Amino acid sequence: MDFSSKIGVFDSGLGGISVLHTIHDLMPKEDLIYFGDSLHNPYGTKSKEEITERCIEICDFFMAQDVKAIVIACNTATSACVNLLRDKYPIDIIGMEPALKVACEKGEHQKIAVWATNLTLKEKKFARLMERFEDEHTIYKIPCPKLVELVETEKLQNADLVYAALHEYLHQTQGEEIDSIVLGCTHFVFYKERLQDMLPSSIQLIDGNYGTAHHLKDILTHKNLLNDSTGTIEWHNTDADKINLSKRLLKQLEGTL
Repeated sequence: MDFSSKIGVFDSGLGGISVLHTIHDLMPKEDLIYFGDSLHNPYGTKSKEEITERCIEICDFFMAQDVKAIVIACNTATSACVNLLRDKYPIDIIGMEPALKVACEKGEHQKIAVWATNLTLKEKKFARLMERFEDEHTIYKIPCPKLVELVETEKLQNADLVYAALHEYLHQTQGEEIDSIVLGCTHFVFYKERLQDMLPSSIQLIDGNYGTAHHLKDILTHKNLLNDSTGTIEWHNTDADKINLSKRLLKQLEGTL
């Protein structure tokens, strides 16, 4: 492993492409490997043990590619086993968690809706995060499984289905003066523009993608591992049929589609 080694980025499916996009945008000279586990998606309804098994298999694949860091571009997988993975592998492993701290720092007595998967919201990792802020702020937990499904089944362009799902989850905090919505799943970033159109400008949408990418850059900088190549992206998925969709989703985020 050296500065020219690649960075591994993985997710339960296609949501982590939003993180990949942010990393590529912030560090365009880094060579990236994206691994989507669409064949076993969604993780949010699986047991912690099942998710851990999948993550170990993916990380073993990355280690065989001699990557210099691994990004778990999935809040659910991070919740399930990030500490175990950090103990198991001798490289930096960067996880994600809902950006609740960022939302709480917007002001006093914030009302915050956290949209995430069932497992993320049930895990002890998120419970400990909530405990830090719930005395000072009001936090609503909103599981949003349909938003994962719509990305994975290539239905993002089906306006009726998308808006019906978004309205369903927005309805759960209807009547509350929400200050922000934390997008606690990387799949949800694909809905950001639609949500902004549906919501008053006073409600902020917050995700952890930039913070994760910036943290990765800080680690690589500190260890003199930043690359100076042209920046390639290598694609893998347990469902090979999802590779072309993965590339289209990245182009969509880049505004080139």
